[in-house]
Order: sequence, then C-alpha cells, then structure tokens
Amino acid sequence: MVPTPHATLAPLLARHAGRAHELLPLLHALQDADGYVDPAHVPAIAAALNLSRAEVYGVITFYHHFRSAPPPSTVVQVCRAEACRSRDGEALVAHIEACTGAHIDGDACNGVGVESVYCLGQCALSPAVTINGELHARVSPARFDALLADAVASEEGRHD
Repeated sequence: MVPTPHATLAPLLARHAGRAHELLPLLHALQDADGYVDPAHVPAIAAALNLSRAEVYGVITFYHHFRSAPPPSTVVQVCRAEACRSRDGEALVAHIEACTGAHIDGDACNGVGVESVYCLGQCALSPAVTINGELHARVSPARFDALLADAVASEEGRHD
C-alpha cells in the first residue's frame, strides 16, 4: 500500500504522473519546497512515475544535492575544487570545522552543517563558500567568522 502523499507532494505527483523521465525535476521541486526528500515519499513517487522504489531511492542517494532529512538551520557549503584549494581552501575548511564543531560532509553541530561542493563559479575570487545559499568569495577565516555570525543571528531572528 502506498501512503497518502502530504500537501507538498500531492500536486507534484499530479503534475509529473506517468512521466518517469521527470523524476529529477520532481525531486528538485520537492526539495525546494520542503528542504529535503522524505524517504517515506519514495513509494508514492515510484508509483506515480511507474518506477521501482529502488530506482527512485537510487537517484536520491546518487546525487549529493538531495537530502533525505531536514537540513540544519545554517548550511555552509565550501568549494573544494582546485582553484579554491590553491588559495588556502583546505585551511579554510579546517577553520570552519574548528569554528562550527561540524565535520565537512558529516553531521551538523549546533544547527550548522558543513558540506563540500565542487566549484561555485568563483575561481578568480577563491576561496568561495555559500551560507544558506548566499554566495561569498575571497573568504578568509576572519571573514567567515563574521559571515557565519550574521547568518546565525539572522536565522535566530526568524524564529523569534
């Protein structure tokens, strides 16, 4: 038995029903709406698109972009591509891990998650990071500290 989809999923399933080739657009839309793709929705997605649950699960787990759990309140993405590495990007990663307590591509700590990305398109302005989707270039450890403090304060302000 396929569980009843929740409010976000139902219209997406209706829009993409029977079109297996639209799995990626559906997953992107679901993640954009909810922040992640709930594993409980895999059976409903598979049924709607005439795919196996294994095919849907395989796509979700293959692409690093998709989350299967709600994101932390603050998400830091650090470019780990060559240009950023050549401009002390790995030292920045070490600083970010020490500053946040979160390990890159690991579990979040104190509401902050740190993820690797490979090229944010700022090679001439490296190293680059995003914080909650906002792009920052020429990021030094001191600048990162200020950016993170602003992002955390902004996030806390939304919940007050």
